[in-house]
Amino acid sequence: MKKIFLLHLIILNLYAEEPISPIPLDIEVNHAKVDLGKKLFFDTILSRDNSTSCFSCHNIYDGGADANVVSVGVEDKKGNIQAPTVLNSKYNFRQFWNGRARDLGEQIHGPIENPVEHDMDAKTIELRINKIDEYKKLFNEVYGSRYITYKQVMDAIVEFENALVTPNAKFDKFLRGEVALSKNEKEGYILFKKNGCITCHNGINIGGNSFQKMGTFMEYSEDSNYPDRSKITANPNHKNVFKVPTLRNINKTAPYFHDGSAKTLKEALGIMSKHNLGIILKEHELEAIIAFLKTLDGELPKILDIK
Repeated sequence: MKKIFLLHLIILNLYAEEPISPIPLDIEVNHAKVDLGKKLFFDTILSRDNSTSCFSCHNIYDGGADANVVSVGVEDKKGNIQAPTVLNSKYNFRQFWNGRARDLGEQIHGPIENPVEHDMDAKTIELRINKIDEYKKLFNEVYGSRYITYKQVMDAIVEFENALVTPNAKFDKFLRGEVALSKNEKEGYILFKKNGCITCHNGINIGGNSFQKMGTFMEYSEDSNYPDRSKITANPNHKNVFKVPTLRNINKTAPYFHDGSAKTLKEALGIMSKHNLGIILKEHELEAIIAFLKTLDGELPKILDIK
């Protein structure tokens, strides 16, 4: 016990001066639930017209986000905001761009019930799932019940999402003292901190832990249709205020921002530096910061080894 305590002290001291901390190499999940949740995550039966699964909008094999500006749901209906990554979402302090859900347990109901996404309800889901012998067998094994409830379906998917973490990014290994950054990557990290990006993008998820206004130095175009923080608080000062997105795997989650307006990392950096930092980054600075951001690509969890 004493050795474990000392090890924790060493780890805490190691990261004490760093505003970013690595993703743990081991996380606790219920593996039986995770396997079941994975099956449900890919199943279009959870949408009204059997066209849409969770995977439809969250490609967990390539960044966990949607490559489209907005996602397409039931009956080819389009959403009203860019779908963020589901990878490492367990580390977000709130869910959705405007933070209307406190955790993944609350978040899961949003897409399922949204009329342009899955357009489903608890009763319909229970009726469908309970007609499938394979699911009846699996749910009985995991939950020990003969009747599958909506609550159990949501619980299994959430447990799967809790397992969607991407450890061992090069930068995590750097923080643990296992590898060195290249000269360009190191310069990029220095610029990232020096220019103030670290103010909002810090912690274990390098974001996802605060709300910030898009356009603090220079006004960013507003569109009242986007579900920003003001839609929750009714405070006009919260227009264009959103949850800061994670930068983990950012190299794989284009297009960027709530409106999907930036198609490349370079474009996104140019916009953010201008509107939220009040500076214009030089070409070599952009290249260096992008090199650093690419070190944030992590390893896919083992649960995704087999589709």
